[in-house]
Amino acid sequence: MFSESDLLPLSALQHLAFCERQWGLIHLEQQWSENRLTAEGRLLHENADSETSEIRDGVRTCRGLRVRSLHYGIAGRADVVEFRPTGPRPVEYKRGKPKASDFDEVQLCAQAFCLEEMLNISIPEGSLFYGEPRRRTAVVFDQALRQRVESLIQRLHALTRAAVTPLPIFLPKCKNCSLLEVCEPKITGGKSAKQYLKNALRQALTPSGDQNLL
Repeated sequence: MFSESDLLPLSALQHLAFCERQWGLIHLEQQWSENRLTAEGRLLHENADSETSEIRDGVRTCRGLRVRSLHYGIAGRADVVEFRPTGPRPVEYKRGKPKASDFDEVQLCAQAFCLEEMLNISIPEGSLFYGEPRRRTAVVFDQALRQRVESLIQRLHALTRAAVTPLPIFLPKCKNCSLLEVCEPKITGGKSAKQYLKNALRQALTPSGDQNLL
């Protein structure tokens, strides 16, 4: 069991699933830069983050509900939790379309982990609401997804304890990252800054025959 001071943000889990270096830049180095994609996502969340609730047709809808799990050491806010006669259902709001990756499913399942612990119940599924098609996609919290989330949570705590920002690796998905100019994966090529500068200096001195100085 984790203490209150050890709880890590749910948002960090999705950042980690997308890119370990992005997680490090945001959560260790406090770096942030907004682009069109992040701005659209922020606007989509404004209503969901209002921390209000209402009852309609026998369903209580809670927005911006604070959740936590002392077992997994995570905490944050769920965009929407619907308390239905059949049980609670977390709903996460996302911009754009459903993705081929599982980053959004990971965040939603982690919210379910928190709710299950807080309410002492089992939650079989939730929903992702995407802004472009403006409809929900059901997400089943099966064993494979749960194991994936548990593994990422363990990795999140291990990297947080190490407190070292992972090295960059340039991938096609980098072009959509708002921290691309901060990260500069093409420049470092996944190498440390020390090694990069050493190689650059070696290349600069080679023509003069001084490469043996390094």
